Amino acid sequence: MFLLLERRSDGDVDLTTYRRPDPRAALTAEGTRLVRDGELAEVVRATESDPAAADGPRWVWDDTPRWYPRLLDAGVRVARCVDLRLCHAVLRAAAATAGHELNGAPRGPWDVPAAAERPSDGLFDVPPDSLPGPAAEFARQRSAIEASPGRRGLELLTAAESTGALVAVEMRRRGIPWSADVHDRLLTRALGPRPSPGERPAGMRADLDEVRAALGAPDLNPDSTAELLRSLNAAGIHVASTSKHELQRHEHPVIEPLLRYKLKQRLLVANGWTWLDAWVHDGRFRPDYVPGGVVTGRWATSGGGALQLPRAVRAAVVADPGHRLVVADASQLEPRILTGLSGDGAMAAAGEGDLYEGIVRSGAVATRAEAKLAMLGAMYGATSGESGRLVPRLARQFPAAMALVEAAARTGEQGGVVSTLLGRTSPSPAAGADELPPEMPRETAGRDTRAWGRFTRNFVVQGTAAEWALCWMGALRSRLHARWGDEGDVPHLVFFLHDELVLHVPSAAADEVAAVVVEAAAEAGRLLFGEAPVRFPLTVAVVDDYSQAK
Repeated sequence: MFLLLERRSDGDVDLTTYRRPDPRAALTAEGTRLVRDGELAEVVRATESDPAAADGPRWVWDDTPRWYPRLLDAGVRVARCVDLRLCHAVLRAAAATAGHELNGAPRGPWDVPAAAERPSDGLFDVPPDSLPGPAAEFARQRSAIEASPGRRGLELLTAAESTGALVAVEMRRRGIPWSADVHDRLLTRALGPRPSPGERPAGMRADLDEVRAALGAPDLNPDSTAELLRSLNAAGIHVASTSKHELQRHEHPVIEPLLRYKLKQRLLVANGWTWLDAWVHDGRFRPDYVPGGVVTGRWATSGGGALQLPRAVRAAVVADPGHRLVVADASQLEPRILTGLSGDGAMAAAGEGDLYEGIVRSGAVATRAEAKLAMLGAMYGATSGESGRLVPRLARQFPAAMALVEAAARTGEQGGVVSTLLGRTSPSPAAGADELPPEMPRETAGRDTRAWGRFTRNFVVQGTAAEWALCWMGALRSRLHARWGDEGDVPHLVFFLHDELVLHVPSAAADEVAAVVVEAAAEAGRLLFGEAPVRFPLTVAVVDDYSQAK
């Protein structure tokens, strides 16, 4: 049963029910009822708990951040939804919807970024820029899915994408437990005491004094790349950039203090005291996740940098008294995804334990470090250096896996598109500039076919890994709710980073939660790859603070 919510101009809501006469039939609208603004939360609550709904309702709305936070504020959890905006992006670009009116349709209101959560006067006030015509858009999307030869994959992908949107809102509302006092101590230890506004911390000033003395530039501003490059070149250090990799090629007294300064500067800018003041309140950091924010389906953030938390501040993620953090990391996720995609039996056998150790045992390479380097080269298209030298060895030992990424690369080089396991499709190099990912500017796509091949080579693996992660979170969310519910102090997700999850749980439940996390990972593997012999082992730690898991 699908229940579509559409905001009326007077603030009330039209609720339309859709059902299938039988599993093979198209959805049919049964009727529309008016729900008053103040009644919506109770209507949703009652429908979610109705035992007559055999498989539960699936709420259909234009954009999850416009609706779900207000339901959560009323104490109402939604089990499933259809986020029309997220699904539109998938279906509009999917090769599996070719020939349908939605495929490649002109950009419009449904292609805008996600709505930010905004304060409102009433519980269910919705911003005036709600997306138009959700009923028509829902019908168009269902038609595209049901007519597609890739229907099964698209059904799972759009369901997983929509569940991810629910998880993102729930995690933002819960927040990551964060100790401002610990964070301040970590910064003071790394940088020196908090400086006055506009000044550098003492630790950075000491490094800067060494840099200026070594370069003979007493007035150097190291935060100006152009000025720093001029001073380095004047000192005989001929570099084109100030990257760590390029600086470390040179021997000069300035290199060590300059690298120290740059490391501290990154910490100060990304997660210093200004960040702490802006983002941590009442013991919680509440990041703004953007599901599907990267072209491969990976998440992004619109503020707070949650997907780039450096190790230097992770000790500030501290469980509340009487609680623990359960930190789960999917081991070697992308190589295992490649195993499942390719059906490479030899690689599946190597992945029965530590995959890189298994590659060593296969005789392809001599050390675990070489195995990791070779696999990265295979997935990212290395052709030179140590990584490029090792890739042919993998191709001999694991031909099916290597053939899959090579075919994806050749498709990209020839101007074609590739798709993930469930059907997310890469943009075409012939598309307009606004359709291309930021990592592949329009001018580069037009002239550098090898670069585009490297992009499509990785797209199929990274995109399918993002699908697995969504299924993992969705399976875990369902299992947590089935075991503990949502009332009171229950285990819950607080953080997601591509292949890693952090949960905040009562101490007594920590070991059981850890087991549930592992079960959910296995379920995600079955959803995507059935009974294929590919495993998705986790490294799980039960800790008091996030730094202890690493």
